[in-house]
Amino acid sequence: MTAQSLADGPAGQALLALERGQDAHRWLAALVAEPVMAHPEEASLFEGAPAIAFTLVATDQRRALSVLDDHVEKITRSRLEAAYQRMGRGELADKREFDLIGGLTGLGAYLLRCGTADELLREVLRYLVRLTQPHPDGRPGWWAAHGPTGPGPAWQTGHGNLGMAHGIAGPLTLLALALRRGIVVSGQTAAIDRICRWLDRWRCGVPPRAWWPEAISQADHARGAVHQPGPSRPSWCYGTPGIARAQQVAGLVLGDRARRRCAENILAWCLGDEQQLARLGDVSLCHGWAGVVHTAWRASRHNDQLAATLPRLLNRLAVNLARQPPDGRGLLTGTAGVMLAQRAARTNTPPVTQWDTCLLLHE
Repeated sequence: MTAQSLADGPAGQALLALERGQDAHRWLAALVAEPVMAHPEEASLFEGAPAIAFTLVATDQRRALSVLDDHVEKITRSRLEAAYQRMGRGELADKREFDLIGGLTGLGAYLLRCGTADELLREVLRYLVRLTQPHPDGRPGWWAAHGPTGPGPAWQTGHGNLGMAHGIAGPLTLLALALRRGIVVSGQTAAIDRICRWLDRWRCGVPPRAWWPEAISQADHARGAVHQPGPSRPSWCYGTPGIARAQQVAGLVLGDRARRRCAENILAWCLGDEQQLARLGDVSLCHGWAGVVHTAWRASRHNDQLAATLPRLLNRLAVNLARQPPDGRGLLTGTAGVMLAQRAARTNTPPVTQWDTCLLLHE
């Protein structure tokens, strides 16, 4: 249902227009032209009622938001009930249960953005705290039942996902940002620490020349090491930039200067390593140059070394945009996301729409 997609639909163009102070009516009308999709198994931050609500919260559409927030609450409670039932059966999770793009972390990101449902957000946080409890066999509680892209021979016993979009970096960031906002549940700090220590465990290389794999297989877990010669694509969604930013936020919230500085130094090395940057294949916000720029810009607000990388990164984004513009106009993989990232970094001004809350890159 592309019309109601925060990733690919008119929501991205609406947010861009609002960010520019322009009339967004055309795009908002397209967003709500069809009946709202609110099925608990299909709706998410990036699809259906929550996606529409996320876009409208930047407007004055209060009546529509009230109806949409009712949908979001029902979706969230249904997702929580299903997750607890799954836990009760002792089964592994599907990453879409908890992740940012399709799961409860994404719904929590919307609740943090709207700021009117703190108790429901606390219920999501309690679930995430429980998710961090390890399985009896030592695998983390967020170990997913299938592979990063679905079932496959290499992933028959599931995987541990490290990324921001589909892995544990997303829940880590939500737990930390909520704590920073004063929204606290029992065990929250301990859960943040558990996730951080797991990310430390799977960090490769010696800081600052270090990186994280995208995912851990059962074979990796059993031998205690990943068989990967070097860093993967340095993206927001799966790569070192998103994971480093998550740990920077955790360090800031916990007052852990060592963790914060380590994350910032690794990110700085990544942003200056041509071998890693050469792996970027497009300019998108999700897995391309725009995502790297926006992640670096947000992180740079606490680190002058990172700020110094921005002019060069913005230039690389512009060159690649001219060479190979996106096919679509949406937020995650289209021109809207690229323009929003460029605008924030060039003006060095936090987005008035807080659009990057959907990426958990806000403060």
